[in-house]
Amino acid sequence: MKPDVTRSREKGRRTIRVLVIILLILAILFLGNQVKWIWTPVRQFFSIVGFPIILAGVLYYLMNPLVDRLERKYHVRRTWTIIGLFVIIVGLIVLGIVAIIPTIRDQTLTIINDWPKYWQSASNEFDKWFNDPQFSVFRDQLEQWNTDLSALVSGRFSKYLTGTVSSLTSVFSTVTTVIIGLITMPFILFYLLRDGHQLPPYLAKFVPARIRTSFLKMLNEINSQVSNYIRGQLTVAFCVAVMFAIGYSIIGLKFALTLGIAAGILNLIPYLGSFLAMVPSVVIALVTSPWMLVQVLIVFLIEQTIEGRLISPLVLGSSLAIHPVTILIVLLVAGKIFGLMGVIFGIPGYAILKVFWTHFFTWYREHSDLYQTDRTTKS
Repeated sequence: MKPDVTRSREKGRRTIRVLVIILLILAILFLGNQVKWIWTPVRQFFSIVGFPIILAGVLYYLMNPLVDRLERKYHVRRTWTIIGLFVIIVGLIVLGIVAIIPTIRDQTLTIINDWPKYWQSASNEFDKWFNDPQFSVFRDQLEQWNTDLSALVSGRFSKYLTGTVSSLTSVFSTVTTVIIGLITMPFILFYLLRDGHQLPPYLAKFVPARIRTSFLKMLNEINSQVSNYIRGQLTVAFCVAVMFAIGYSIIGLKFALTLGIAAGILNLIPYLGSFLAMVPSVVIALVTSPWMLVQVLIVFLIEQTIEGRLISPLVLGSSLAIHPVTILIVLLVAGKIFGLMGVIFGIPGYAILKVFWTHFFTWYREHSDLYQTDRTTKS
């Protein structure tokens, strides 16, 4: 038998084996979905440990470069470097609780208590504008939207009222989970910072030796993608919070500090966060005066220009290489399936899946006869 024929048949068998493995994985997933009670303990386990692990992972990507730099530059033992950083962070948290948290708490409570009055006043202002003859063409459609929105809000409110006991139980459970997570997170973070660099070689021991190099390369690429995204997004969010807080303070908008911090947090949602953060600012400015509304819009335009033209390109760059349309689709799909956590972590999750798919497709193209013509043409 000719060597080319033997080689072709061997590659065909490899392709068939890959397809069979994929079919078996899909069958296992299908059967697992049919016996959902098996996954209940798994979901409960991850609902408990998921929050501290995710929070520790985010802080790990923020602190690990600093720990590595201090260890290399000053030759301090890694353990003592981590402990020193923990002491500094605790000091900053205490300082923030003493100096900033009371102001944020008071402003937040005031916004929550006065929000119905702000919303009603803003609605009245909008009614005055829409009653103008120039808006008569759009009035019927806007009234229909307002009716639908009111019905939706009323229905949700009634639903929450009827489930008061279950809602209180859910809130208590959530608070308990958050407290436990905050207590356990520092221990997870400490060991991640101390031993995290040993994790890829440890995981590589469980894969075949012939693919160990490519496996480590894939892990390093995933680590680079996620770390760049997390550090970049948090840096941009911090800059956005500072810019909004300073801008609102300059124009004299109420609750400038709280609205600025809220804008920074919401900016973690790509493309949509800044616009969502503008809703309370616009409502409060509209109630204050028309000139304040104009100033808030000017602050927003200046912030968007600085963020889009200067901060984001410098901090984020094109590290993920994901098209904006793809980002919007991922946000919509992840938000629909996983809710708020999907919106926040959908993009890094997509980046990880993209790395997996790229490496798998590269391997498949090298071993499949379907791409034989491409390889022949290149050679």
